[in-house]
Amino acid sequence: MTADPIVFLPGLACDARVFLPQIVRLCAAHPVQVIVPRGESVEQMSSAVLAAAPPRFVLVGQGLGGDVALDVIRRDLGRVIRVALISTDPLAEPPGLAAARETRMVAARAGRLRDALAQDYPMSAFAETPWRDDVLSLVADMGIGLGEGVYLRQARALQRRPDQQKTLRRAMLPALILAGAQDTVIPVRRQDFAATLMPFGTLKVIENAGQLPSLEQPDAVTDALASFFAGPLLLR
Repeated sequence: MTADPIVFLPGLACDARVFLPQIVRLCAAHPVQVIVPRGESVEQMSSAVLAAAPPRFVLVGQGLGGDVALDVIRRDLGRVIRVALISTDPLAEPPGLAAARETRMVAARAGRLRDALAQDYPMSAFAETPWRDDVLSLVADMGIGLGEGVYLRQARALQRRPDQQKTLRRAMLPALILAGAQDTVIPVRRQDFAATLMPFGTLKVIENAGQLPSLEQPDAVTDALASFFAGPLLLR
């Protein structure tokens, strides 16, 4: 019997490589699909995911990908078997943060995409591991590779993302929230709030990790996902 297919949704300026350690291990047991969020809004992005995904699937979203995952659940909960959200903020972006994001978007339009990425993913948002510089280098490489156009559309979608508290409360499915203990961009308390709102939500804090635990502590994240995927399902 084939295991449930997994759809991975990378976050802002990230491609499949943000989940590469997890894909390498999990693809032996699960069909895997990676969908980079594309569109002018979270709603357009979730619509594209539903058009490309299998009839029923497991969702793993990181950052913006987590916001898109929540909108997929809002639109068609029946197709999602379980969901894992990594470094995901379920609330609308506050005006002050939206204004700061606008400044980064102006920089990207002016040809300073690398500078904008460095502000979106500051060193302070990552744990002090021996491989932190490698993670930051990969983040820059992913963002430059996707290009200014993708960055601007994704940033605008984050800036205008909907508040998904109602979706969280109605999400009657197994849900795992993975938060980096040292994440200064989306603090653990915000992600704990999301887990608390979900009827079957569980928070797991990844130690020695920040904004991108899938790269900072790949084994811990993969182990958590594998255990979650093997857990009981809800009869709906």
